[in-house]
Amino acid sequence: MKTLRAHPLHLFAGPLLWAIWYVVLYSGQALGCETAPPPANAGVWTWLNGLLLLHTLVFAMILLYLTWLAHRSTPAASGNGRFILRVSTGVYLVATIAVLAIGLQSVIYPPCV
Repeated sequence: MKTLRAHPLHLFAGPLLWAIWYVVLYSGQALGCETAPPPANAGVWTWLNGLLLLHTLVFAMILLYLTWLAHRSTPAASGNGRFILRVSTGVYLVATIAVLAIGLQSVIYPPCV
């Protein structure tokens, strides 16, 4: 079974992945609206919203997997390693919630209004 090594990188990897997701999401939306905007009367069910939703779900699954790995690896570690893995579990979970809270709005709002 795969486990994570206790490394300080895990303490900021969640917010870093969130920031990468955020930049790609909104730059992708801006480029999509500039180059090939979907019709205004299409509502939320457009190709652009579909791509944004897919992008959101992929990043959420990656972050959830890292959350699960960090949580599962915590009992095997000791000392500082255990602390790092426990904190990184929470950080990954918060990043996952942020990705879903912001990204699922692409199902609610039309992209290029």
